[in-house]
Amino acid sequence: MLTLKNIAKSFQQQTVLVDISLTASTGCLIHIAGPNGCGKSTLFKIITGLLKPDQGTIALAEGSILGALIENPQFLEYETALTNLRFLGDLNQRFNLERTQKLLQQFGLDLENRQRVSKYSVGMRQKLGIIQAVMEEQNIILLDEPTRGLDPESIQQFIQLLEKLKQEQKLVIVASHDEIPGLVYDRALVLRNGQLNDV
Repeated sequence: MLTLKNIAKSFQQQTVLVDISLTASTGCLIHIAGPNGCGKSTLFKIITGLLKPDQGTIALAEGSILGALIENPQFLEYETALTNLRFLGDLNQRFNLERTQKLLQQFGLDLENRQRVSKYSVGMRQKLGIIQAVMEEQNIILLDEPTRGLDPESIQQFIQLLEKLKQEQKLVIVASHDEIPGLVYDRALVLRNGQLNDV
């Protein structure tokens, strides 16, 4: 479903990614470990097309729909959670109110809450970021430090969500500086010195 071949990326004189190759299939949960600043976010931005690699190719299976949470999620700060999610979903005409409501409830967020997102805590914003990455039935999902700011109960809800996505034959790639306790990965990788290798 996703194939990376010989991906490389540098910024000015700093080499971030070196000759990265990866093949990942449906129904697979992959973890990429690595310290902050090692290039995890850069790799995800290249996969989503936000950045162009200096070299290498990216191939997605036909019908692939990408969902991503990369770095700090950005929202319409003076709108509600629902307005934000509806706006994002409508960009691709894939907004589903019922599914979105279930996801909000799963993470303890209220569909009717009129609070502006600008007033949300780090954890609440992170929950919204996770929801927008999966609410359109995306089948390739990239999650960058997804548990940042989440309390233990929310982390358990996150784990349950990923288990469900895997059962639905989605490809999920989680990047974080350490492993998330309770998650069982099909493949564990580490990004170090710009290179991606199995643990």
